[in-house]
Amino acid sequence: MDFATVIGLLLGILSLIIGFVLEGGALGSLIQGTAALIVFGGTAGAVVLSSSGRHIKKLPFILKYAFFQKPHRPDETINQLVNLANLSRREGLLALETQRELFENDEFLADGVQMIVDGVDSEMIQDILNRDIELYEENILSAGKIFEAAGGFAPTMGIIGTVMGLVHVLGGLEDPGGLGPSIAVAFIATLYGVGSANVIYIPIYNKIKARLAQEVLIREIQEEGIMSIQFGENTTILRKKLMAFLDADGKKRFLENKAEAASGVPVNE
Repeated sequence: MDFATVIGLLLGILSLIIGFVLEGGALGSLIQGTAALIVFGGTAGAVVLSSSGRHIKKLPFILKYAFFQKPHRPDETINQLVNLANLSRREGLLALETQRELFENDEFLADGVQMIVDGVDSEMIQDILNRDIELYEENILSAGKIFEAAGGFAPTMGIIGTVMGLVHVLGGLEDPGGLGPSIAVAFIATLYGVGSANVIYIPIYNKIKARLAQEVLIREIQEEGIMSIQFGENTTILRKKLMAFLDADGKKRFLENKAEAASGVPVNE
């Protein structure tokens, strides 16, 4: 599980609740069943209406992707590819099949290595890998847009709920003493709508996009490494080419890990 995602979600919700209580609000006043039904039910209905059934069925998958997917580290991927390149230069491309268990859980890399072992044309390999990356990105984003849509509908549903509540309040003006509490209850719907959009739906969608960007980067590194292995490039050149994909922190981590592996002594971060 990605604890940063869970902690961020809990921190956002608890901060709103604790801040409300510290201001003197009663915790029970935040719980309004009708407002929740209007906002969350209305948002769910709008999302289902605006999305295809195929994307709705992917909801469990995309939630798992946001909360449980463990991304690979680019520096570890580079090390893996450099090791494969060293092996292929020493023993030939066919020797890569003996290392298949090292990346059997990475279908993209496994397919790429299998294609170069099978002698597939380099342009064909690159075309297939590029299409694979594009389709994977489209698949994840299309499912993730459910949360983007929910983040857009929820505030509007909150306003609708508030307006409906105010209509009810204005219909009972013969009791001025009850106007204050009734209006407060009406605005709970707006709180639900704006709060859920900005603390739950939109952050989860942004997390999905950030995680996808990391995965796409990993696959681009793998593609470059696979093509270099097929061409039999020098591993020093390959390492430098792949390091160009890293930011400053990633390059620093990669060099530290390389120094640690060479010396056998852990490098202090």
